[in-house]
Amino acid sequence: MRFTKMQGIGNDYVYINTMEETVGDPSALAVRMSRPHYGVGADGLILIGKNEAGEFTMREFNADGSESEMCGNGSRCVARYLYDRGYALSEEIALRTGAGLIRVHVIPDAQTGKASRVRVDMGVPELRPERVPVNTEARCEEGVPVTAAGQRFLAHCVSMGNPHAVIFVEDVGRVPITVLGPALEHHPVFPRRANIEFIHVTDREHLEMRVWERGSGETLACGTGACAALAAACVTGRCGRSADIELLGGTLRVTWESDGHIYQEGPAEFVFDGEWPD
Repeated sequence: MRFTKMQGIGNDYVYINTMEETVGDPSALAVRMSRPHYGVGADGLILIGKNEAGEFTMREFNADGSESEMCGNGSRCVARYLYDRGYALSEEIALRTGAGLIRVHVIPDAQTGKASRVRVDMGVPELRPERVPVNTEARCEEGVPVTAAGQRFLAHCVSMGNPHAVIFVEDVGRVPITVLGPALEHHPVFPRRANIEFIHVTDREHLEMRVWERGSGETLACGTGACAALAAACVTGRCGRSADIELLGGTLRVTWESDGHIYQEGPAEFVFDGEWPD
């Protein structure tokens, strides 16, 4: 079975084109292929396909085999795959995900004609607790009190098609993320678990971020998390409507436009093509 490994600012996934390949049990395959040293090594598995309506589709499975609704960095990589390999004939690509239909704009390189950057319409951020979801009567803008690993936090909860809890800190480098990440991800206040973002506001146009991704652990980047971070920082008055989000793997430009939609822009890179034995 042929596959492609791609990464968006270090958020790496195994991509399988189901228009050409057949995947029987994607959850089990995600676990096997994602394992470092024993598999390909990745943050998870993404299936690229096409449905009966003619829409391109994307399904994302985390490294633990659980399926997520959406992946921001993954959507950029899927768009580049479709564009560079001739499946998409336009720079504007509609992509059906578990969180609904998203629209992606490929920015070609002037010399090569290949995709150099990709801009994704991530939709409207959802702050209503029942839609995140988060079990609370508090307003997400004010912060949801959460106690985990003996510490108390205010989590600003946002859905970008998948659940996020944004926590503002003074120094992202000093966050014990391997302790706090799983404790917060599995906290009972989050009925579908949550992605956890630790954010330091450098200034009104720059945020630093570390992320603990639901089902994968700490990753170098998270596109939906960057969008959730901007939304939380904006509604709490910490930044403006546009900012560079600096992650361990690189920087994303995130903008909350006047139409209510959040857009993220960044690179998407091929790593290698391979063949999986089964």
